[in-house]
Parts: sequence; C-alpha cells; structure tokens
Amino acid sequence: MKLIAPALAPALDLVDIHGQPIMISSRGRLTLLSFFRDAACPFCNFRIYELTSQHAQLAAGGLDIVAVFSASQADVLRFAGHRPRPFPLAADPTSDAHETYGIERSLWRKLKAIATRVPTLLKGMRLVGLAGLSTSNLMPADFLIDEHGRLVDAYYGTDAGDRIPLQRVEQFLRAGMKRAA
Repeated sequence: MKLIAPALAPALDLVDIHGQPIMISSRGRLTLLSFFRDAACPFCNFRIYELTSQHAQLAAGGLDIVAVFSASQADVLRFAGHRPRPFPLAADPTSDAHETYGIERSLWRKLKAIATRVPTLLKGMRLVGLAGLSTSNLMPADFLIDEHGRLVDAYYGTDAGDRIPLQRVEQFLRAGMKRAA
C-alpha cells in the first residue's frame, strides 16, 4: 500500500554495501530515501549518476541521501557501487524494505519508460551495458523525510524512469532551512 505524506516514515534497519548500518527513522536530518529497481537498471544507474553529481550541493543544504536497491549486495557493488558514492547504497534482495514503503510493480509502466525515455535509457545503458535489458518490473519511488522522521513527500514513479524532480528536493531543503532558522 502506498504511503501518503504527511505521516511517520516507517523505520528501516538496513546495511550498506560495505556492511555499515543505515537506520531510517527519526534521524535528526533531512533525508532523501530513494528506492531503486535492480542494480543493473539503466534508469536507476543514471539517477545514481545524477545524485552523485549533485551531492555536494544537496549535502550543503543538509540533505542525507540513502539509495535502496532490490538486488543482492554483489549486484549493487557490481553496477551502482563500482565507483565510490558519497551516500550509502543498500541492497534489499528480498524487497522487504520496498514492500514496507509500498513500492509497486508494473510491466506496462516499465515498457512505457523504455519507449518514452530513450535518451535516459541509452545514457543508463552506457553505465551498465546489456545487463540493463533484464530488469524487474518494480517501479521507483522517492521519499523526503524531515528531521523528525516524518514523510514530507512520497513520490511514486509513474514509470520505470520517473523520479522525484531535483527542484522538488531543493524546495524541501529550503523549507527545512526556514524551519531551522
């Protein structure tokens, strides 16, 4: 079942790909919790690239980023984690965390993304190669969580390549700075 903001963010105890614990709960920090499909997903890897390139600016605004993949630790290390990332990547091979946050599946919406997001698909395929052709039907989702552990925004992708716009994340950061002032 989809989560609707405002609500308390469900707590998650995850481990990143290097064995370090990640707790999603009342952390005292602003958080972008991003759920990704497979580690070989071209759309997902392109978004990881975008978040990596924007990380310094987002972190300067007080944002923590946590990326959760429905994949094994080995696959996350092979694809998304093969380069150092400035934020934690977590493997969720059983998709338990994905289920907790109501992540949906849809073959139709996966095919829609392949047909309508060709430039992003090709950019992502350059990152993962042909392995990106055999990915699951999970849809992406992003959650903005405030410093009190509350969901401020729950963004469920309308297709496999649809992510929360970075402008929306920046607005969330500006609102957090106003609350802190």
